[in-house]
Amino acid sequence: MKKILLLLVLAASLLQSIQSTACTSAIFTGKSTPDGKPLMWKHRDTDEMNNLTTYIRGEKYGFLALTDAWYPIGTKKAWGGNNEAGFCIMNTASYNLKDDDIDEDLMVNNGKIIYRALEICATLADFEKMLDTLKRPMYVESNYGVIDAQGGAAYYEVNNSGWRKIDVNDPRMAPQGYLVYSNHSYTGRLDEGYGYIRYTNADNVIKTHITRAGEITPQWIFKALSRSFYHSLLGIDLTKENIEWFIDQDFIPRESTSCAMVFKGVIKGEDPMETVMWTVLGYPPVSVAVPLFIKAGEDQPQLMTRRGNRQDPVMATLGLEQKPENSLMCDLALSLKANVFPIKRGNGYKYYNFSLMHNPSGTGYMQQLAPLEESIFEQGEALIKATEGKPYTPELFHNFYNTIQKQIEETYLRLQ
Repeated sequence: MKKILLLLVLAASLLQSIQSTACTSAIFTGKSTPDGKPLMWKHRDTDEMNNLTTYIRGEKYGFLALTDAWYPIGTKKAWGGNNEAGFCIMNTASYNLKDDDIDEDLMVNNGKIIYRALEICATLADFEKMLDTLKRPMYVESNYGVIDAQGGAAYYEVNNSGWRKIDVNDPRMAPQGYLVYSNHSYTGRLDEGYGYIRYTNADNVIKTHITRAGEITPQWIFKALSRSFYHSLLGIDLTKENIEWFIDQDFIPRESTSCAMVFKGVIKGEDPMETVMWTVLGYPPVSVAVPLFIKAGEDQPQLMTRRGNRQDPVMATLGLEQKPENSLMCDLALSLKANVFPIKRGNGYKYYNFSLMHNPSGTGYMQQLAPLEESIFEQGEALIKATEGKPYTPELFHNFYNTIQKQIEETYLRLQ
C-alpha cells in the first residue's frame, strides 16, 4: 500500500497541462509483420469523444474515414482513413515544429488535409506533391503518417511553411522496421512538445516484443499498446498491480482517448482494395476492434456508422440516449467508460477506477471483453481469407457484421 501511495504522489506531481489534441502512433513496415504487409496505428486523443466511421465518395477516390460524430454530413474533415488506391493516412499533433508567430488558434487544417489527401492521393509522391501545392501558411503543426500500396511508409513533419519526410523503410531511421510518434517531431526543437513518456511507453513495449517474438499484428497492437497501462517513467504496469484507483497521467490510453485504428495495407502488386481498417471506437480499454473494408464501398456496418433515424434495441434496454449523429459501437463503449471515470467535480476526472477494467479476479471490463475481441479477429481473418482477391459479396459481409453485432450487444448487456 505504501508503494502504491508513493506512486500516486509521484504521478500527481507530473505535468498536468496536457494538450487535448494529441495522439500516439506507429508505422510498421513488412519487415516486422508476419505476412510482410505494412501496418499503421493511430491512438487518438481529442476533446470529442463521439467518433464514427463513414464512407465518402471523394473527388478521385472513394475512401473510409474516421470523423467526429457531430460533424454535419458533408464536412470535409477526417482524422484518419484509407482509400481505393490503398493510400492510408493519419496524424499526430506536434508541438515543437512551428517556427513562426502565427496564433496557435489558427492551426486548424489537419483534418482538412487528411480529407483532401484521401480523395486525391494514391502514393506518397502524390501526398508530397499535394503538400507542395498547399497555400502558405498551411496552418498546421503535425506529423502525418502515410502508407501506400507501392510499399511506401513514411512520416511527414509539417509546419506552416514546409515539410520533412522521415522514411520508415530507411534502415538508418528504422532499423527494426518501425517508428513511433506522439506529440513532438524528430526534426523539431529539442525537448519541446509533448508525449515523451507515452512515446517511450510505446517504444519500449514494441522493442521488447520485436526482440522476443518478432511479429506485429493488428490484434497485438490493440492489446499491447492501445490497452497498455505500462508507465515507463514510474516503472510499473497497472495490470500487474492489485490496485483500485489510479491517476490518469501519461499512459497511452487516457480519458481523452476517443478511438484507435490499425490500417493493414497490401504488398506491392496486390489489389489495394484489400486494405483493411481495423477500428476501435470509444475508449479502447472498454471497446473492441471491428474490421472495415474499403471494397464494401458505401455498404458499411451500421454498428460503426451514423445512427440516423434507426433505433437500436440494445440502447433502449440499457436506457441510453440514442443521438442520431452517434454510432452504436462508440455509445456502448462510452457507457462503460462513464463507470471507469465516475467523478466529475473538481479534479475528479483525472482519476479512474482501474479495478473496474482489470483486477486479480479476472472480472474487469478489459478481461471480459478480451474473448469477444479474439472471436471478432478470428471471424474477421477468416472472412478476409475467404474473400481475398474476389469481388465484394454483400451476403458474406452482412452475415459477418450481423453475427458480431449480436455478440457485441449481448456482451455489453451483460457488463452493464
